[in-house]
Amino acid sequence: MKERPEMWTYEEYLRLNDDKRYEVINGRLYEMPAPGFEHQKVSGLIEFLLRGFVYKNDLGEIVDAPFDVILSETVVVQPDIVFISSDNMKSIKNDRLFGPPDLAVEVVSPGSYRRGRYEKFVLYERYGVKEYWIVLPGEKVIEVWCLKDGRYVLHSVAAEKGEVESCVLKGFKVRVEEVLK
Repeated sequence: MKERPEMWTYEEYLRLNDDKRYEVINGRLYEMPAPGFEHQKVSGLIEFLLRGFVYKNDLGEIVDAPFDVILSETVVVQPDIVFISSDNMKSIKNDRLFGPPDLAVEVVSPGSYRRGRYEKFVLYERYGVKEYWIVLPGEKVIEVWCLKDGRYVLHSVAAEKGEVESCVLKGFKVRVEEVLK
């Protein structure tokens, strides 16, 4: 059996030959368990709304996990949902996105709280993801963070009721009670 590397790279990640889902964050390999029902329901509802808006306005593409986003040689993530603008489509090579998506959505489960809430926040900010949605189903909260001068600024937040709006997709809004029932 081949010895596992201490520092995982994108090339090492590609050599994995099993059916499990993984992410590589700062050279460390993380196995991702299958998401649960609530996670999938919430992710699906948000994706449905995003997809309708993006396609109706011919703005680019919406892709859901599992889909590799390669931010660097030692950072490979699979956000729950990504928006790739028409201008950014050139960054797709070999069915993967090389570079930041315009918008990333993470539906944070109890088992992925630290990674989704904190680690990915720092990564997405560092690598220039223009907009990051943190969806917390257990708390019925959606936060929308937008990149301003290289730092994330809380653009919109709603808890239990109300709506959040995108800064990248002008005019796109989501009512919390629609997706976090």
